[in-house]
Amino acid sequence: MRQLKITLLSLLLLVSGLAKADEGMWLPFLLGRNYEDMKKHGLRLTQEQIYSLNEGSLKDAVISFGGFCTGEIISNKGLILTNHHCGYGAIAGASTEEHNYLDNGFWAKSHQEEIAIPNLSATFVVRIEDVTASIAKELKGLNSEDRAAKIRELSAVLTEDATKGTGYKAFVRDFYEGNEFYLFVTETFNDIRLVGTPPQNAGKFGGDTDNWEWPRHTADFSMFRIYAGSDNKPAAYNEANKPFTPRHHLPISLKGVKENDYAMIMGFPGSTDRYLSSWGVEQAITLEQPKRVDIRGKKLEIMKSYMDKDVALRLKYSSKYASVANYWKYFIGQTEQVKNNKVIDKKKALEAQFGKFAAGNAEYAKVLNLISSAYETKKEFVYIDAYQSEFLYQVDLMVAAFRFKFMMDAIKEENTPRAEMIGKRLVEMTGSFFEDKNLNLELESVEALLAMYIKDVPAAQQDEFIKKIAAKGDKGIAAFMALVRKKSIFTDKARFDKWKEKMDQKTLTADPMYKLAMAINDAYTKVQETPALMEAEENLTQGRRLFVAGLREMNKDKQYYPNANSTMRLTYGNVLPYSPKDATHYDFVTTFKGVLEKEDPSTPEFNVDAKMKATYLAGNIGQYADENGELVVNFLSNNDITGGNSGSPVINADGHLIGTAFDGNWEAMSGDIFFEPNIQRTINLDIRYTLWIVDKCFGATNLINEMTLIK
Repeated sequence: MRQLKITLLSLLLLVSGLAKADEGMWLPFLLGRNYEDMKKHGLRLTQEQIYSLNEGSLKDAVISFGGFCTGEIISNKGLILTNHHCGYGAIAGASTEEHNYLDNGFWAKSHQEEIAIPNLSATFVVRIEDVTASIAKELKGLNSEDRAAKIRELSAVLTEDATKGTGYKAFVRDFYEGNEFYLFVTETFNDIRLVGTPPQNAGKFGGDTDNWEWPRHTADFSMFRIYAGSDNKPAAYNEANKPFTPRHHLPISLKGVKENDYAMIMGFPGSTDRYLSSWGVEQAITLEQPKRVDIRGKKLEIMKSYMDKDVALRLKYSSKYASVANYWKYFIGQTEQVKNNKVIDKKKALEAQFGKFAAGNAEYAKVLNLISSAYETKKEFVYIDAYQSEFLYQVDLMVAAFRFKFMMDAIKEENTPRAEMIGKRLVEMTGSFFEDKNLNLELESVEALLAMYIKDVPAAQQDEFIKKIAAKGDKGIAAFMALVRKKSIFTDKARFDKWKEKMDQKTLTADPMYKLAMAINDAYTKVQETPALMEAEENLTQGRRLFVAGLREMNKDKQYYPNANSTMRLTYGNVLPYSPKDATHYDFVTTFKGVLEKEDPSTPEFNVDAKMKATYLAGNIGQYADENGELVVNFLSNNDITGGNSGSPVINADGHLIGTAFDGNWEAMSGDIFFEPNIQRTINLDIRYTLWIVDKCFGATNLINEMTLIK
């Protein structure tokens, strides 16, 4: 890894000057701040062609896919292109042993063959508005709790006014750590149908081994379609619904990419922490992330031991396993690259500059102490926080039991109608749990993570219920799990079905699984209410807000962008190679030759689809070949993306689709905390490879025919 020295020059570049073209997740309604720079890098579109309120623009072809990924509209019939890993859960859910679309692929040759997917949505941004002036003036002098309450109150009024009589939805988000506020008006469609997916050995080629790595050779795409009512508006699923007609769809370029070509990405990046302090980074890589890696590693080990033995079970758990594995490797990579890229040193250098700037300012002078003291307090509570997230919220058996807390809360509040409504819904969800999950796998996961919890979480932070289990060591855990297997309504469908007839509260609250879930949650809640931790959180919230405000004041000439928070952003840059370390240079494209070079029939990760291999070897590439007659698979750009951008369109200078973003590179895994301009890259799927698979390999020319191809 090239080691960057913190010299005076690099420090000046760090804290001043104009933003680089490759760094930044910009709000599309504020692109006037960047537009001239975008043109210098090759853009040939007007601002209105990117973001417009009155005419169809690029923003109208980009959707939040399911709330966790991005997709783009690539035909005037509402055809969605996104990543294979974004559609993974839907594809697995639609699959059976008899119709195994996940492993074998699926292509609808007509609208009638498209498969309805429940609980999947596509959300468009209608407009974005800066409402800082309406909110900020009401927040002066308020502490964090009162600020949050006032923001909720004001946001409710703003969203109601923005959506009245429209059928739209709206929300307000804070930006720059609570210094600015923007209103988003959206429209969501819920009738989404699966149109096509390559077989898993193409869509996930390289598996966990290649994840976050370059060179890459993955066909990470899937296709869906939006359906609407007769008025082209959102409607619940109905066979009579029609394919949605968008305001804009992306034309598709078959020209391919060359080094230094302009490239921009629009999408919904989930979360970054670019303003995180050196103390926050250090706590993340020394305590939080290593523990999350441990917990996720154990979950993966247990899941894989069951999935390898049973195809039906593998289909049920494929999406869960992929999700856990993705961020398991992410945490490993981020910890490693934060160290390699000297991120803490860079953060300290910036903080030193801030300290000098703040010395004469009464408000800013306290900021660094507020932040550092907060992390000193918080370090004692890192593990219980990690287990709340990784154990209680992500092990499905734990979730099944814990959900009934919300019914009990409504009962305690004597809100009978709400309790009945929640109870009915939870019974339905638990019924699905018994259908979709394997109890032996779930029980083994609970037992393993309970043992880890007892070992890692300080005894003083544990609930008395768990302390009693822990007092007898491994025998105590084994005895408790035996009781869970024998008595819990959540580990036997017959027991649950009998209980749901009367939904007896006494039986529920005495249930060992429910008691375990509540013990973990109660311990966590008690910790959150610790005066010292509450004060630390207050100080950290205030400190972060003031740090960003001071940073922007310190460098008035710099264009700062806000952290990602799942709202629409645009990043622009170029198609570029990179050199991560001495004597190592990576080209900016990979080809199908590399797929064949990686082929290894002995492992599912590198098993090449037979039909794709035969089509390529027969020379049947057609209009999807590059100027040398080769088939490009993936390419690199220096765009600034993160999780949530998966499936985002990569768009050229003329507004044409050239690929879909699906990953970042290993050497810059620290990028969510600190952007690394020399080595940070986005890994993209070349659109020509996508179309070759759809057309030449699997004959879904009906889909090609509805697209607008630019040759």
